Amino acid sequence: VETLESRGVLGQVKAKIRSEIFAALDDELAPRPDLPRENAVINELIREYLEFNGYHHTLSVFLPESGHPEERSFDRPFLATELGLREDDRT
Repeated sequence: VETLESRGVLGQVKAKIRSEIFAALDDELAPRPDLPRENAVINELIREYLEFNGYHHTLSVFLPESGHPEERSFDRPFLATELGLREDDRT
């Protein structure tokens, strides 16, 4: 464990295990209700935040747990326009 931690891969391994556990618990045979548009926008904003800040482990758990699709629903400019945000050098 210490070797994995010192090499910086322990977090990746833990996130992958969590992601696989959520995927296993998620009954793929049970139909999921469609996400309302507002929820899809919020989930995509959360994805953008996690990616922008490099929280890839968290993202690997968030997507399967939320039922949000792996492929992007909306691009960054759409989110900025939809939410009335301006992008600058820090965003």
